[in-house]
Amino acid sequence: PAPALLCGLLAAVAAVAEGGRALPQLSDDIPFRVNWPGTELSLPTTGVLYKEDNYIIMTTVDKEKYKCILPLIASGNEEEEKDYKGPTPGELLEPLFKQSSCSYRIESYWTYEVCHGKHIRQYHEEKETGQKINIQEYYLGNMMMKNPLSEPGWWVQAEWQNFPFAFPAQIPTKNIEGQMTPYYPVELGNGTPCSLRQNRPRSSTLMYICHPEAKHEILSVAEVTTCEYEVVILTPLLCSHPKYRFRASPVNDIFCQSLPGSPLKPHNLEQLEKQQEMLKTPFRRVKEEEMPSTKEEKFSSIHKPVAVGSHQLLTVGTTHISKLTDEQLIKEFLSGSYCFHGGVGWWKYEFCYGKYVHQYHEDKESGRTSVVVGTWSKEEHMEWSRKNAARTFYLREDGTQTVRMVSHFYGNGDVCDLTDKPRQVTVKLKCKESDSPHAVTIYMLEPHSCQYILGVESPVICKILDTADEYGLLSVPS
Repeated sequence: PAPALLCGLLAAVAAVAEGGRALPQLSDDIPFRVNWPGTELSLPTTGVLYKEDNYIIMTTVDKEKYKCILPLIASGNEEEEKDYKGPTPGELLEPLFKQSSCSYRIESYWTYEVCHGKHIRQYHEEKETGQKINIQEYYLGNMMMKNPLSEPGWWVQAEWQNFPFAFPAQIPTKNIEGQMTPYYPVELGNGTPCSLRQNRPRSSTLMYICHPEAKHEILSVAEVTTCEYEVVILTPLLCSHPKYRFRASPVNDIFCQSLPGSPLKPHNLEQLEKQQEMLKTPFRRVKEEEMPSTKEEKFSSIHKPVAVGSHQLLTVGTTHISKLTDEQLIKEFLSGSYCFHGGVGWWKYEFCYGKYVHQYHEDKESGRTSVVVGTWSKEEHMEWSRKNAARTFYLREDGTQTVRMVSHFYGNGDVCDLTDKPRQVTVKLKCKESDSPHAVTIYMLEPHSCQYILGVESPVICKILDTADEYGLLSVPS
């Protein structure tokens, strides 16, 4: 009801404006909040302005009526932007590209290197005892030497060192931490060939945004589609341009007063808010007499990102299971009938213990695209475990040792275009304590072409690691 009412308010404003009444156009780029002050209302005298006659009457499906007073929205920067005669965005960024400086972002496995005006590289360094450093790397894009004039909607802004810098006819924006933020795009192509896209080269869009206190840091790297990336870079160089300037985006209040015969707040909205409050309550074990009908679904999943620093790297599926005890869940997981799901961005991952690992993407129009990363064979895993450590241990404070992680080999996946060999994955099952007993963290790494590592971490795994035999195979605790 709340989103529907706000959409109704926006539509009503447009309809009233068409009818001749001078009300402002409201944009969904500007955040709004609906307040329910009741019959008594004192309008704010500071900040956003209000006028008593700037209102519309809204009626809910239950015939509840409200007089909604709208804020007078005005951008204080329109004149400044119109009169701006200073350097263009390309000229403002020119020092960064002339210096050929590089920015770095270090994550759990990969390091990202953006050398401005040159390339973006993703790499991992590994040093083996007594050997030289092995570097695994992918170029996510290189600066392409092409004339932007050949592309509609672009015009050359500046040129130095044979580098054509393009400026978009319309300034694009991106939702960054809830705020629509203007950015300056630089396209990079001709990266390392991508096996999942018929060896087409990887490509990236660098999005430069204003941040007055930044030092050209990489805010985020995201794979928006297979082997196509978006990289957000914070720089103070753009902040002197009014169209790119960092500005706070305050929430604009809409005050809806109840008219005679109507409650202070719509009944359906109050019901919705109560339901939302119930969903926020922490997980608790449900007593047998409280369990709902067995015809209902067994689980409900809530997926939320886990922040690593300020970057969303992993996806955790927090599954609140009311009908399965820990013992039942472990049995279903070890039988392969209960699968873990996770992943963020374009690809998601499905792991069914003792069965397979799939990488998939779901689209409303084209349906589900799935890649078999690996399938289980006990014999192949046992052969693999003779050459690799299937179990790793750590020493407790009392001197005893316990299993910290087990590794399982899943081979015979779909054939890789880059290597002409089947894909394969090593699944690493680790204990990870959490406030939610059934939280699952899943992440995928690719240390070699089409040879993957799938990390699976959960409190559920903590309960079964010590059952691992010499091959790392798990069983239900006795």
